[in-house]
Amino acid sequence: MGSPDSDKLFGGSIPRLYEEYLVPLIFQPYAEDFANRLASRTLSRVLEIAAGTGVVTRRLASVLPEDVSIVATDLNRPMLDMAAEVGTHRPVEWRAADAMQLPFEDGKFDAVVCQFGVMFFPSKSKAFSEARRVLRAGGVLLFSVWDRIEENEFACTVTTSLEALFPNDPPRFLARTPHGYYDLAGVERDLKDGGFVSPPDVQTVAMRSTAASSRIPAFAYCQGTPLRNEIEARDRSRLGEATDLAAAVIAQQFGPGPVDGKIQAHIFAAER
Repeated sequence: MGSPDSDKLFGGSIPRLYEEYLVPLIFQPYAEDFANRLASRTLSRVLEIAAGTGVVTRRLASVLPEDVSIVATDLNRPMLDMAAEVGTHRPVEWRAADAMQLPFEDGKFDAVVCQFGVMFFPSKSKAFSEARRVLRAGGVLLFSVWDRIEENEFACTVTTSLEALFPNDPPRFLARTPHGYYDLAGVERDLKDGGFVSPPDVQTVAMRSTAASSRIPAFAYCQGTPLRNEIEARDRSRLGEATDLAAAVIAQQFGPGPVDGKIQAHIFAAER
């Protein structure tokens, strides 16, 4: 019952729950890693695409010199509004934009960054081509994708737990989209099709996802991502039940108190 269209719906209460629960759970550690990778480069203009609620934007604004301008974009206006509401400690330009058709002139940026957004693009090679177009010669495209769901323990546990609730049509958003673009050879082919002729630098980075209780990752995934859309499409009245079940299974596997699970991603740096 899930579809690529519903996978991109980050509306209603999802942006706020995403920011409150999912960002500290899985996105913050990689945001810090992203900013550190850019901090050693000589930059004047940075473009972020699929900025979400701004976790990377905030870190870039803290780490990069204040004379480096940052433009943060997202196709989804509610997510971008949430990012602007949280804000940054120095000015950032927030702008709605489609990664398939960026509203910027050629060669305008020294770096284009995208943390865990590429998986949602309908044409990866087209998005890579657009990123390359707006990069100056010698600029870098820095982006990350999640590894397969089995390497990301809470996401895998939540997905598996929901099979018991919806055995005939289990929600597969997490496996299908966030964790569905992990094949390194496939990503490199898309980069090449997008005009990046030199092989990218690729690193697989494992980190830890921690929370004060099993309910936090269950709530984060079931109610703070488009997985919620899939659950409610099957039976709107069972969202709470699905969240409770996921929390119980996480507690069973990781303990009843604070929980700690593995997360793993691939980080690409492609030079123009």
